[in-house]
Amino acid sequence: MVESTSLASLEASFEQEARLDESYVVLTVAASLIATLGLLADSAAVVIGAMLIAPWILPLRSASFAILKGRLGLAGQALLTLAVGVGITILMSSALGLVARLPVLGDEVLRRTTPNLLDLGIALVAGSIATYGRLKPEAVSSIAGTAIAVALVPPVCVLGLLLALQEWDPAKGAALLFAANLLGILSGGLLTLVATQASLRQQLLRSQMGLVSLLLTGLLLIPLSTSFLTLVGQAQQRLALQEIERAITESLRQNTITLGRDSELTGVSIDWGQNPPLIKASVRVSRPNLPTPKQVAAVQDFINKSQKLRYRLLVQRVSIDVIGPETAPNPEPKPVEETPAATETTEAGTKSTDPQATTP
Repeated sequence: MVESTSLASLEASFEQEARLDESYVVLTVAASLIATLGLLADSAAVVIGAMLIAPWILPLRSASFAILKGRLGLAGQALLTLAVGVGITILMSSALGLVARLPVLGDEVLRRTTPNLLDLGIALVAGSIATYGRLKPEAVSSIAGTAIAVALVPPVCVLGLLLALQEWDPAKGAALLFAANLLGILSGGLLTLVATQASLRQQLLRSQMGLVSLLLTGLLLIPLSTSFLTLVGQAQQRLALQEIERAITESLRQNTITLGRDSELTGVSIDWGQNPPLIKASVRVSRPNLPTPKQVAAVQDFINKSQKLRYRLLVQRVSIDVIGPETAPNPEPKPVEETPAATETTEAGTKSTDPQATTP
């Protein structure tokens, strides 16, 4: 692969990017405010706006280069610049969290407290493409910097918010996500430099800092793999529960007279949090006394036998009253008017409260 940028010019540009200057601080403050407010508002669009202006790509790319070259001074300067940005973000997000004091945080916050292998993969790709954008600016635009901001700014803001609210366990998850993204980005940058710069390929084996960075990234595979396997297990469990719900719905519709013929089954949901699980069936009926509690109890027994599990059935019915004229003075028939009546619930072993229903 032909090197499109000389090593000397690369070194000069990375030295410039490692500096802590006014523009870096101003952009960090702005990105921190926008991202934190977006997290509090649970707005993904606002958080993305913060990612577009975050300047953290600059010291990160410099750190990857300095670690590979063994320039401890440049690496320390780049990491110090990054640390200042992280410190500013944590302080500002904590302050905003203390002022807002929201009792419940939204999904934009919560989804950044459970990192897994997918997040590490994103960080590796982000670090690689950002460094490649510096090596070949004619091939990749400045949007490569956005990938870095995507991986770092929101987790740090989430960490600050959770620390302000003293939510220690979720804060640990956000800190782990930040660490995974940071090391993933550094490792991705190192590997890209080695792959694209022939003069640097021998540097990796001689760079203790580079090997340590890759080793730490590898160690993160342990907790992240555990989280990933948990995520996969939860997804498989959801699919299994959905399959059970689908089978019960089809069985009720096809194999029962009470809910399949005498009434129209409109929906089924299962509350797995109750013991035994509660099946909620919604039906539309034209006769307000159907189904009766006795019929619901029979359907419940049928479900338990067919599924070989213990469930509790609750039927919510909507009565449809058909109203026509008492006399027909005109030979032309009038259209039938249907008016929905009140929604009611019938449960196995309970008595119906429908005012028009008769006691079973």
